[in-house]
Amino acid sequence: MKPDPVIGALGKQFGIAPNFRDLSGIEKPTSVETTLALLRANGVDVSSQSAMQETLQASRHKAKQQLCKDEIIIELGTDISIPIAKPAEWILTFDTAIEIAPISGKANNNIALSELPIGVHTLALQSRAMTQQVNVIVAPARCPSVGDLVGRTKIWGVNTALYGLHSKGTRGMGTYHDLGLAAEKVGGLGASFLGINPVHSIGWADDVTISPYSPSHRGFLNTDHIDLSELGELPSDTIPHEGTLNHALHQRDQEQRLQAAYDYFQRNASFDEQTAFARYREEEGKTLEDYALFETLSEVHGPDWRRWPDKFQTCGSRACTEFARGHHNRMEFHAWAQWLADQQLQGAQSQACSSGMSLGLYLDLAVGPRRGAAETWCERACIAQGVSIGAPPDHLSPAGQNWDLAAYAPEQQKQTGYRSFRSLLARSLRHAGVLRIDHVLGLKRSYWIPDDGAPGGYVNQPCDALLAIVAIEASKSRSIIIGEDLGLVPIGFREQLHNRGLYSYSVLQYEKNDEGAFRAPEALPEQSLICFSTHDTPTLHGYLQQKDIDWWRKLDWIDHDKEIELRSSRTIEVKALTKMAGVENSPNEAENIYELSIAIHGILAQSPVAMVSVQLDDAIGEVEAQNLPGTINEHPNWQRRSSLPIEDFSTNVALVTIAKQMNRAER
Repeated sequence: MKPDPVIGALGKQFGIAPNFRDLSGIEKPTSVETTLALLRANGVDVSSQSAMQETLQASRHKAKQQLCKDEIIIELGTDISIPIAKPAEWILTFDTAIEIAPISGKANNNIALSELPIGVHTLALQSRAMTQQVNVIVAPARCPSVGDLVGRTKIWGVNTALYGLHSKGTRGMGTYHDLGLAAEKVGGLGASFLGINPVHSIGWADDVTISPYSPSHRGFLNTDHIDLSELGELPSDTIPHEGTLNHALHQRDQEQRLQAAYDYFQRNASFDEQTAFARYREEEGKTLEDYALFETLSEVHGPDWRRWPDKFQTCGSRACTEFARGHHNRMEFHAWAQWLADQQLQGAQSQACSSGMSLGLYLDLAVGPRRGAAETWCERACIAQGVSIGAPPDHLSPAGQNWDLAAYAPEQQKQTGYRSFRSLLARSLRHAGVLRIDHVLGLKRSYWIPDDGAPGGYVNQPCDALLAIVAIEASKSRSIIIGEDLGLVPIGFREQLHNRGLYSYSVLQYEKNDEGAFRAPEALPEQSLICFSTHDTPTLHGYLQQKDIDWWRKLDWIDHDKEIELRSSRTIEVKALTKMAGVENSPNEAENIYELSIAIHGILAQSPVAMVSVQLDDAIGEVEAQNLPGTINEHPNWQRRSSLPIEDFSTNVALVTIAKQMNRAER
């Protein structure tokens, strides 16, 4: 389809990028077909040329008539004068979290405001012919820093997979209780944090999804991690003790035992316990009730609301209200399960901090929810329709990635004062000393893949506003924020993150200069967290053994010639890595791999980087990665239990040796 000036202008109006550069630096134009699909996802009527022309004209007319900018960001503690185009009456309503009465007035050409409280406030303007609503975002200049919260500028911690944690003799998936025990152990080694995968709700009725990065709702917790060992007379745990997890079997077992625990709670709960649960429901309010209603409806109609009867597809409909009245008890069960999970996660954070950790838990905010799951039902008005978010081809996945996750439409988010984003952040930070925002590029632009088969394209997001909100919530919770900024990022974006106080996310196996050599330790970025590997990359041992290349070839992602090229490059990289680490022996035997692992972590310990993350898999010699991006069932993703029981953390030679290196470096 040929370029069309109306489609192009509408695309610009709604933030659709006209092009982007791929991993090779080649500019990829956004096709007309893609622009139309992304406009449709933003709620624009693209059914005819006249409809698009009408939308464009209305948008331009509105812009001309505006009394002032539709969004104003103010640094906390400063005064501001807001220019307006015409005389107007105004009223400023403060953030709902702040109990301050609105203020109002009349202005001719500017509105003077002084030292507003932190939050997202609403300024309503009224002139003779125009009414306008403006978001007034008052945020700290920066998120808290390591120095602010810890009192020193360099720290270290351990990252692992919660589902794989276990104590000796325990069976099945890791629990929040296991998390507290593990934090106590690594805290005793001198670590400042213990990081884990996302623990968002997966969905009660979903018996297929196992990826923690494909949640049902990011504002609520995964009840599969609830520890039930001390909650009354429950059915026995029937999960077999194996090297990999059977998620479906665990879920069925957990559901049965949770129901029994709830029945026990109803019969035996003390007055204090009942009061605490009632207080939790009251504080969480409508957000929790909507979520509990979704979970209850999903038990009847399935986990994907898009396949429900039409009358239940809209949260708040009359049919939903009537259903809720008839299923009050079941909704209470789902609310209780969330309360229990929240209590146990809070307990794990308390245990982490009591062990001597300066920050405690390091949690992870996934990119987005599954399409058709709880979050998209509860927040449907803000969700882009007919698209999924993903990533173009890059070094993590040569074929590109479609994550089948929902995208938030920027204009709809702005109109609600970013209510859903603020809520997700606040809930994620509630029990976290550190929060990693996965694929933080999504705050700048997100890659939308249309359902109609058109190629993907980028949609720009209100980045300044979103980063200001991140600073607000991080300041409230006194937490460190890490932005996972791997892959393709636009020029200047990392500087923008750093200016707001976010830390970058660096992976040593990708930290190379233009000639392909590893960066010297002193050249590593200071305002970042660094690790050798992540859940999406080969482990240190897998990297040395070229396991990722084995998988790429096995899945026919690369041909024989490309395989030879990659293996040759990896051999050169490993030689460079051993040379940088000062290890003479070739890492082809277990003892030499151990020597190299210790040396690499020693380099990271001495580097200027603010945070060093020791991946438990790298320290204890795991070979297979937790996840292979671009696969679902082809690779055993999210199933591997750790080979090291929690009790042995404090005596494992490799982990203890690495901890001593970190502590000697005064981390």
